[in-house]
Amino acid sequence: MQIKEIEEYAQIRTKARAYLCYIMGRNISQSMGSGNLDTVLSKLKDLKQSISKAEVIYALDSNGKQITDNISDTKNLSGIGKGDDRSDRAYYYRTLAEHRCSLTDPYPSLISNKMVVTSSFPIYDETDNLLCIICVDITLENILKMVHPSSVDSISGTISKITYTAFSLALSAVALLLFVKGITSFLHFGLDFSIIEINKIFEATILLTLSLAIFDLVKAIFEEEVLGKEKKHGTGDTHQTMVRFLGSIIIALSIEALMLVFKFALTDPIKLQYAVYLITGVSLLLISLSLYMKFSRPESKNTKQK
Repeated sequence: MQIKEIEEYAQIRTKARAYLCYIMGRNISQSMGSGNLDTVLSKLKDLKQSISKAEVIYALDSNGKQITDNISDTKNLSGIGKGDDRSDRAYYYRTLAEHRCSLTDPYPSLISNKMVVTSSFPIYDETDNLLCIICVDITLENILKMVHPSSVDSISGTISKITYTAFSLALSAVALLLFVKGITSFLHFGLDFSIIEINKIFEATILLTLSLAIFDLVKAIFEEEVLGKEKKHGTGDTHQTMVRFLGSIIIALSIEALMLVFKFALTDPIKLQYAVYLITGVSLLLISLSLYMKFSRPESKNTKQK
Protein backbone atom coordinates (compact mmCIF):
# COMPACT_ATOMS: atom_id res chain seq x y z
CA MET A 1 0.00 0.00 0.00
CA GLN A 2 1.35 3.38 -1.05
CA ILE A 3 0.67 6.12 1.51
CA LYS A 4 1.47 8.80 -1.07
CA GLU A 5 -1.23 7.42 -3.39
CA ILE A 6 -3.81 7.69 -0.60
CA GLU A 7 -2.70 11.28 0.06
CA GLU A 8 -3.05 12.10 -3.64
CA TYR A 9 -6.49 10.51 -3.71
CA ALA A 10 -7.59 12.70 -0.79
CA GLN A 11 -6.64 15.76 -2.82
CA ILE A 12 -8.51 14.76 -5.99
CA ARG A 13 -11.44 12.93 -4.41
CA THR A 14 -13.99 15.68 -5.20
CA LYS A 15 -12.89 15.77 -8.82
CA ALA A 16 -12.96 11.96 -9.02
CA ARG A 17 -16.50 11.80 -7.63
CA ALA A 18 -17.73 14.45 -10.06
CA TYR A 19 -16.13 12.65 -13.00
CA LEU A 20 -17.46 9.18 -12.14
CA CYS A 21 -20.94 10.47 -11.30
CA TYR A 22 -21.04 12.28 -14.64
CA ILE A 23 -20.05 9.13 -16.56
CA MET A 24 -22.55 6.99 -14.65
CA GLY A 25 -25.32 9.54 -15.02
CA ARG A 26 -24.68 9.85 -18.74
CA ASN A 27 -25.02 6.10 -19.23
CA ILE A 28 -27.78 5.39 -16.70
CA SER A 29 -30.64 7.76 -15.99
CA GLN A 30 -31.09 8.54 -12.30
CA SER A 31 -34.86 8.73 -12.79
CA MET A 32 -36.65 5.63 -14.03
CA GLY A 33 -39.25 7.62 -15.89
CA SER A 34 -41.23 5.29 -18.17
CA GLY A 35 -38.54 2.61 -18.14
CA ASN A 36 -38.08 -0.34 -15.83
CA LEU A 37 -35.34 -1.84 -13.68
CA ASP A 38 -34.34 -4.43 -16.30
CA THR A 39 -33.75 -1.63 -18.78
CA VAL A 40 -31.38 0.09 -16.37
CA LEU A 41 -29.51 -3.13 -15.54
CA SER A 42 -29.09 -3.91 -19.20
CA LYS A 43 -26.94 -0.78 -19.52
CA LEU A 44 -24.26 -2.02 -17.11
CA LYS A 45 -22.18 -3.54 -19.90
CA ASP A 46 -22.26 -0.23 -21.75
CA LEU A 47 -21.16 1.45 -18.53
CA LYS A 48 -18.22 -0.95 -18.27
CA GLN A 49 -17.12 0.13 -21.75
CA SER A 50 -17.33 3.79 -20.72
CA ILE A 51 -15.27 3.15 -17.58
CA SER A 52 -12.76 0.71 -19.02
CA LYS A 53 -10.51 0.86 -15.96
CA ALA A 54 -13.31 -0.27 -13.63
CA GLU A 55 -12.46 -3.49 -11.83
CA VAL A 56 -16.03 -4.62 -11.15
CA ILE A 57 -19.54 -3.25 -11.86
CA TYR A 58 -22.67 -4.61 -10.16
CA ALA A 59 -26.06 -3.54 -8.77
CA LEU A 60 -27.68 -3.71 -5.31
CA ASP A 61 -31.32 -3.61 -4.39
CA SER A 62 -32.80 -1.23 -1.81
CA ASN A 63 -31.83 -3.66 0.99
CA GLY A 64 -28.19 -3.91 -0.02
CA LYS A 65 -28.43 -7.33 -1.68
CA GLN A 66 -26.52 -7.79 -4.94
CA ILE A 67 -29.01 -8.43 -7.77
CA THR A 68 -26.59 -8.88 -10.68
CA ASP A 69 -23.45 -10.87 -11.32
CA ASN A 70 -20.19 -8.96 -11.40
CA ILE A 71 -19.27 -7.43 -14.73
CA SER A 72 -15.49 -7.45 -15.04
CA ASP A 73 -12.69 -8.00 -17.54
CA THR A 74 -10.95 -10.19 -14.95
CA LYS A 75 -12.08 -13.81 -15.22
CA ASN A 76 -11.97 -14.66 -11.51
CA LEU A 77 -14.08 -11.56 -10.71
CA SER A 78 -16.67 -11.83 -13.47
CA GLY A 79 -19.97 -13.73 -13.19
CA ILE A 80 -20.03 -14.02 -9.38
CA GLY A 81 -21.46 -12.11 -6.43
CA LYS A 82 -25.18 -12.29 -7.16
CA GLY A 83 -27.13 -12.72 -3.91
CA ASP A 84 -24.36 -11.40 -1.64
CA ASP A 85 -25.47 -9.13 1.20
CA ARG A 86 -23.61 -5.81 1.06
CA SER A 87 -25.83 -3.84 3.39
CA ASP A 88 -22.93 -3.40 5.83
CA ARG A 89 -20.68 -1.75 3.24
CA ALA A 90 -19.94 1.95 3.45
CA TYR A 91 -20.92 2.60 -0.15
CA TYR A 92 -24.43 1.24 0.56
CA TYR A 93 -25.42 3.05 3.74
CA ARG A 94 -23.56 6.21 2.71
CA THR A 95 -25.58 6.38 -0.51
CA LEU A 96 -28.79 5.94 1.47
CA ALA A 97 -27.81 8.74 3.84
CA GLU A 98 -26.63 11.20 1.17
CA HIS A 99 -29.39 10.35 -1.33
CA ARG A 100 -26.96 10.93 -4.19
CA CYS A 101 -23.98 9.51 -6.06
CA SER A 102 -21.04 9.03 -3.68
CA LEU A 103 -17.43 7.84 -3.63
CA THR A 104 -15.82 5.87 -0.79
CA ASP A 105 -12.43 6.07 0.88
CA PRO A 106 -9.83 3.53 -0.32
CA TYR A 107 -10.27 0.07 1.21
CA PRO A 108 -8.81 -3.41 0.53
CA SER A 109 -10.94 -5.52 -1.78
CA LEU A 110 -11.91 -8.88 -0.28
CA ILE A 111 -11.66 -10.57 -3.68
CA SER A 112 -8.65 -9.02 -5.43
CA ASN A 113 -6.86 -7.87 -2.23
CA LYS A 114 -6.08 -4.53 -3.92
CA MET A 115 -6.84 -1.05 -2.63
CA VAL A 116 -10.07 0.05 -4.33
CA VAL A 117 -12.67 2.80 -4.18
CA THR A 118 -16.36 2.36 -4.94
CA SER A 119 -18.60 4.85 -6.70
CA SER A 120 -22.29 4.21 -5.98
CA PHE A 121 -25.13 5.65 -8.07
CA PRO A 122 -28.72 5.40 -6.73
CA ILE A 123 -31.67 4.81 -9.06
CA TYR A 124 -35.10 6.11 -8.01
CA ASP A 125 -38.57 5.75 -9.49
CA GLU A 126 -41.04 8.55 -10.13
CA THR A 127 -42.17 8.57 -6.48
CA ASP A 128 -38.58 8.79 -5.22
CA ASN A 129 -38.40 5.18 -4.05
CA LEU A 130 -34.97 3.59 -4.20
CA LEU A 131 -34.95 0.77 -6.76
CA CYS A 132 -31.28 -0.11 -6.96
CA ILE A 133 -27.74 1.19 -6.51
CA ILE A 134 -25.21 0.84 -9.32
CA CYS A 135 -21.72 0.23 -7.90
CA VAL A 136 -18.41 0.63 -9.71
CA ASP A 137 -15.20 -0.65 -8.05
CA ILE A 138 -11.96 0.92 -9.30
CA THR A 139 -8.47 0.27 -7.97
CA LEU A 140 -6.74 3.21 -6.31
CA GLU A 141 -4.00 3.04 -8.92
CA ASN A 142 -6.48 3.34 -11.80
CA ILE A 143 -8.57 6.13 -10.28
CA LEU A 144 -5.40 8.22 -9.94
CA LYS A 145 -4.49 7.51 -13.56
CA MET A 146 -7.99 8.49 -14.69
CA VAL A 147 -8.35 11.72 -12.74
CA HIS A 148 -4.83 12.74 -11.74
CA PRO A 149 -2.35 12.59 -14.65
CA SER A 150 0.54 13.60 -12.37
CA SER A 151 0.08 10.51 -10.21
CA VAL A 152 3.12 8.67 -8.88
CA ASP A 153 2.24 5.88 -11.32
CA SER A 154 2.17 8.13 -14.40
CA ILE A 155 5.04 8.25 -16.89
CA SER A 156 6.56 11.32 -15.23
CA GLY A 157 6.15 9.67 -11.82
CA THR A 158 7.92 6.55 -13.03
CA ILE A 159 10.79 8.60 -14.49
CA SER A 160 11.02 10.49 -11.20
CA LYS A 161 11.26 7.24 -9.25
CA ILE A 162 13.99 5.91 -11.55
CA THR A 163 15.94 9.17 -11.25
CA TYR A 164 15.73 9.25 -7.46
CA THR A 165 16.73 5.58 -7.34
CA ALA A 166 19.82 6.30 -9.47
CA PHE A 167 20.83 9.24 -7.25
CA SER A 168 20.24 7.12 -4.15
CA LEU A 169 22.58 4.43 -5.46
CA ALA A 170 25.25 7.01 -6.38
CA LEU A 171 25.06 8.74 -2.99
CA SER A 172 25.17 5.35 -1.26
CA ALA A 173 28.45 4.64 -3.04
CA VAL A 174 29.83 8.01 -1.86
CA ALA A 175 28.75 7.24 1.71
CA LEU A 176 30.45 3.85 1.51
CA LEU A 177 33.70 5.37 0.23
CA LEU A 178 33.70 7.94 3.05
CA PHE A 179 33.04 5.18 5.56
CA VAL A 180 35.93 3.07 4.25
CA LYS A 181 38.25 6.11 4.15
CA GLY A 182 37.30 7.06 7.71
CA ILE A 183 38.03 3.55 8.99
CA THR A 184 41.33 3.12 7.14
CA SER A 185 42.60 6.58 8.18
CA PHE A 186 43.39 5.32 11.67
CA LEU A 187 43.45 1.52 11.28
CA HIS A 188 46.80 1.66 9.48
CA PHE A 189 48.37 2.47 12.89
CA GLY A 190 47.66 -1.11 13.90
CA LEU A 191 47.43 -2.02 17.58
CA ASP A 192 50.10 0.42 18.65
CA PHE A 193 47.82 3.04 20.17
CA SER A 194 50.75 5.14 21.36
CA ILE A 195 51.49 6.35 17.83
CA ILE A 196 47.90 7.24 16.97
CA GLU A 197 47.56 10.97 16.27
CA ILE A 198 44.64 12.87 17.75
CA ASN A 199 44.19 14.78 14.48
CA LYS A 200 43.72 11.50 12.61
CA ILE A 201 41.03 10.48 15.09
CA PHE A 202 39.16 13.74 14.54
CA GLU A 203 39.53 13.48 10.76
CA ALA A 204 38.16 9.95 10.85
CA THR A 205 35.25 11.13 13.00
CA ILE A 206 34.39 13.84 10.49
CA LEU A 207 34.54 11.41 7.56
CA LEU A 208 32.34 8.91 9.38
CA THR A 209 29.88 11.64 10.35
CA LEU A 210 29.66 12.86 6.75
CA SER A 211 29.14 9.26 5.65
CA LEU A 212 26.30 8.94 8.13
CA ALA A 213 24.81 12.27 6.96
CA ILE A 214 24.83 11.16 3.32
CA PHE A 215 23.41 7.75 4.23
CA ASP A 216 20.62 9.45 6.18
CA LEU A 217 19.96 11.65 3.13
CA VAL A 218 19.77 8.57 0.89
CA LYS A 219 17.41 6.86 3.30
CA ALA A 220 15.10 9.88 3.42
CA ILE A 221 15.10 10.31 -0.38
CA PHE A 222 14.45 6.62 -1.04
CA GLU A 223 11.63 6.34 1.52
CA GLU A 224 9.84 9.55 0.50
CA GLU A 225 10.38 9.77 -3.26
CA VAL A 226 10.68 6.10 -4.29
CA LEU A 227 8.74 4.09 -1.71
CA GLY A 228 6.29 6.92 -1.06
CA LYS A 229 6.26 6.50 2.70
CA GLU A 230 4.42 9.00 4.85
CA LYS A 231 6.38 11.78 6.53
CA LYS A 232 6.72 11.69 10.27
CA HIS A 233 3.94 13.23 12.29
CA GLY A 234 4.58 16.59 13.87
CA THR A 235 6.70 17.93 11.02
CA GLY A 236 3.87 19.08 8.81
CA ASP A 237 4.99 19.99 5.32
CA THR A 238 8.63 20.25 6.36
CA HIS A 239 10.71 18.28 3.92
CA GLN A 240 12.38 15.53 5.94
CA THR A 241 15.21 15.08 3.41
CA MET A 242 16.52 18.61 3.96
CA VAL A 243 15.94 18.69 7.72
CA ARG A 244 17.66 15.39 8.42
CA PHE A 245 20.59 16.17 6.13
CA LEU A 246 21.14 19.65 7.59
CA GLY A 247 20.95 18.15 11.08
CA SER A 248 23.74 15.73 10.21
CA ILE A 249 25.82 18.53 8.68
CA ILE A 250 25.42 20.60 11.87
CA ILE A 251 26.69 17.63 13.88
CA ALA A 252 29.69 17.26 11.53
CA LEU A 253 30.53 20.98 11.81
CA SER A 254 30.20 20.80 15.60
CA ILE A 255 32.74 17.99 15.68
CA GLU A 256 35.02 20.00 13.39
CA ALA A 257 34.74 22.99 15.75
CA LEU A 258 35.56 20.78 18.73
CA MET A 259 38.62 19.44 16.88
CA LEU A 260 39.82 22.97 16.15
CA VAL A 261 39.42 23.95 19.82
CA PHE A 262 41.69 21.11 20.95
CA LYS A 263 44.12 21.61 18.08
CA PHE A 264 44.60 25.35 18.58
CA ALA A 265 44.61 25.01 22.37
CA LEU A 266 47.64 22.70 22.11
CA THR A 267 49.50 24.26 19.17
CA ASP A 268 48.49 27.89 18.62
CA PRO A 269 46.10 29.45 21.20
CA ILE A 270 45.99 32.72 19.25
CA LYS A 271 43.94 30.98 16.51
CA LEU A 272 41.24 29.89 18.96
CA GLN A 273 39.12 32.77 17.63
CA TYR A 274 38.62 30.84 14.37
CA ALA A 275 37.17 27.94 16.31
CA VAL A 276 34.85 30.40 18.05
CA TYR A 277 33.73 31.74 14.64
CA LEU A 278 32.92 28.22 13.51
CA ILE A 279 31.00 27.48 16.71
CA THR A 280 29.02 30.72 16.20
CA GLY A 281 28.19 29.71 12.63
CA VAL A 282 27.01 26.28 13.81
CA SER A 283 24.84 27.96 16.44
CA LEU A 284 23.25 30.21 13.83
CA LEU A 285 22.56 27.21 11.60
CA LEU A 286 20.93 25.38 14.49
CA ILE A 287 18.77 28.38 15.41
CA SER A 288 17.75 28.92 11.77
CA LEU A 289 16.80 25.26 11.33
CA SER A 290 14.79 25.32 14.56
CA LEU A 291 12.89 28.45 13.46
CA TYR A 292 12.21 26.93 10.03
CA MET A 293 10.79 23.76 11.57
CA LYS A 294 8.70 25.73 14.04
CA PHE A 295 7.07 28.13 11.57
CA SER A 296 6.59 25.56 8.80
CA ARG A 297 4.34 23.35 10.92
CA PRO A 298 0.64 23.38 10.02
CA GLU A 299 -0.36 23.95 13.65
CA SER A 300 1.63 27.19 13.62
CA LYS A 301 -0.27 28.32 10.54
CA ASN A 302 -3.58 27.37 12.08
CA THR A 303 -2.74 29.32 15.23
CA LYS A 304 -1.99 32.41 13.16
CA GLN A 305 -5.27 32.08 11.30
CA LYS A 306 -7.20 31.91 14.60
